[in-house]
Amino acid sequence: MCTYDMGKLKVVDLTKILDPKTESRRCHLWRFNTGGPIPDFHTIMDLTSHLGTHVECPYHHNDNWTDVQGLPLTSFMGRAIYVNIEHMAPSSHIMPADLEKACGDRIQEGDVVILDSQYRIPPFTELTNTPDDKRLFICREAAEWFKEKKVKCVGFGDGVSIENNYEDVCAFHDVLMEVDIIFLEVLQNLDKLSSDTFFISYAPLPIKGLDSCPVRVYAIEGLSEFN
Repeated sequence: MCTYDMGKLKVVDLTKILDPKTESRRCHLWRFNTGGPIPDFHTIMDLTSHLGTHVECPYHHNDNWTDVQGLPLTSFMGRAIYVNIEHMAPSSHIMPADLEKACGDRIQEGDVVILDSQYRIPPFTELTNTPDDKRLFICREAAEWFKEKKVKCVGFGDGVSIENNYEDVCAFHDVLMEVDIIFLEVLQNLDKLSSDTFFISYAPLPIKGLDSCPVRVYAIEGLSEFN
């Protein structure tokens, strides 16, 4: 179950469910009883910072840039715009003109923008960068467009590649993360959204020295301030 009704509001869970038995990235749990007359179970979690649905912060790409706890809480919530790019050919670079066509005048300063397309495959799998991978590509020019728009975060559905080649991926990260624009990766259930504009939250653990963090991402539709 990933959608919930709360009166006039609709909540959509956009998070990938993690199973330590099948996850390809580091994800280990050790559950133990601390002892004593009352059962007191704790769990040691051994996780990579880029596990499942996660937020990436500037420290991910530069030792001198902001880590997870250095960003204000408002960096991890706000008005979100879902942009499903439908006019582009497969395996094409998303350019500023494409973003202008897909977004129109919807983007406001401080928005979270989630990019997607119809060429969806699961990211970071054996299908990545194979002939079956027809996702759209990010690049420096797209990053410059987002920087100019002063968005706070760029998110990715399964229709956009964030691992196509070093040059594009590095430039996209560096242009945006240098000005504290963060990323949301491995989003799920975007097809369950009823609106392309909504409130979103994806707060990480405020741990000093952490570059990125798995998060529970959710959308709330129906909040008038975020329509």
